[in-house]
Amino acid sequence: MDFLRPASWEEALAAKAEHPTAVPIAGGTDVMVEINFDHRRPEYLLDLNRVGDLGEWEVGEESVRLGASVPYTKIMENLRAELPGLALASHTVASPQIRNRGGVGGNLGTASPAGDAHPALLAAGAEVEVESVRGSRLIPIDAFYTGVKRNALAADELIRAVHVKKADGPQQFSKVGTRNAMVIAVCAFGLALHPGTRTVRTGIGSAAPTPVRAKAAEEFLNAALEEGGFWDNGRIITPSVAKQFADLCSAACNPIDDVRGTASYRRHAVGVMARRTLTWTWESYRGARRTTEGAA
Repeated sequence: MDFLRPASWEEALAAKAEHPTAVPIAGGTDVMVEINFDHRRPEYLLDLNRVGDLGEWEVGEESVRLGASVPYTKIMENLRAELPGLALASHTVASPQIRNRGGVGGNLGTASPAGDAHPALLAAGAEVEVESVRGSRLIPIDAFYTGVKRNALAADELIRAVHVKKADGPQQFSKVGTRNAMVIAVCAFGLALHPGTRTVRTGIGSAAPTPVRAKAAEEFLNAALEEGGFWDNGRIITPSVAKQFADLCSAACNPIDDVRGTASYRRHAVGVMARRTLTWTWESYRGARRTTEGAA
C-alpha cells in the first residue's frame, strides 16, 4: 500500500487524477477500521490532512459552507444555531476522540447507510461540493447516495465541502443504538421544519440500503399543515396527523435483519422517532411563534 501526502488541494486533485483508485483519508475513523479488519486493502491511501481549508467553514447570509474535514466537535461547538440538526447528530458520533477527528466528508465518502450525518443532511437539503482536475460541481444530497456504500462521485473526484442552508426553523435528530455511546445506529431519523417554504423534510438512516427521505410522509404532512392552517395558527398537531406521518415514515424503510436489530424493529423504531421528533420540533416552532407574537 502506497501513501500519498499532497501539500495542497491542487496536489490532491492531481494525485487523485493520476491514481483514481486512491482512497482519501483525513480523520480516518471509517477507513482505518475497514483496513484494520482487512475489509479493504487499497493500493493507495491519499492523506488529506495537510490540506488546511478542508478543516474550515464559512457562515454566509443564507448557508454554511462546511469543509469536508471539519471535525464533529467543531460543528457542535460553533454551528449549533445555524445547523442544529447536524449538531445534534454530531453529539451521537462514537466517542470524544472520534468526534475530534471525524468529519462529514468521511461519512459522505463512505456512504454507509448508518452514517450519523446523513439523516440531518437529507432533512436540511444539503449539497455536496466535489472537485477534480476537470472542474467542480454541486451534487444535491438526494442524488448523492447511489447504492449500498456507493455515492455519485466520479473516480477522479474528491469531496471538498458541504453546503447547508442555515436553519430557519427547528430541527431534530434521533438515533437508536444497542448502547449509549460508541455504537453504530440500529436506525436514525432526522427532521427539519422549513417555515420559510412551509415544508418539512426528513432523513432516515440505517433502515434502507441507502440513507433515504420519507417523501410520502413529507407530502402528507405538508398538505395537512397547510390545509389546517397550522403554520399560521400554531395549533398543536392532532394525534391522527402525527400517527399517519409516523406510519408513512415506517413505510419508507426497506431494512434488513442483522446482529444489531430486526427489520420489523427498525420500521417500528423509525415510526416512534418520527412521531417524537415531529412533536419536539413543532413544540419548538409554537414556542418561537408565541415569543415573536409577545414581543410584537
